[in-house]
Amino acid sequence: MKLTAERPFTYPEAAARKLVELAATIEPVQDGRIHIEKINAPFLYTLKASGRAFGAGIKCAVDRGWLELHESGTYVRLLSRGEID
Repeated sequence: MKLTAERPFTYPEAAARKLVELAATIEPVQDGRIHIEKINAPFLYTLKASGRAFGAGIKCAVDRGWLELHESGTYVRLLSRGEID
């Protein structure tokens, strides 16, 4: 009997990798911008991840140089389209 649900995005790096993967599938608008809700909705509702995992994933992706988060928090830019180290 399994009492807890599996949580694949508890580690920030796993969440960050998934967010970058989601961002790579979205066609950027003006100046490479990807609206945050375009990656937020699939991550939270389709993948059933938590808001805490989303925040930690964004922070990890920014710290590693994979994403650039605008100071307003309304969009991100994908900085690395190649392999993630």
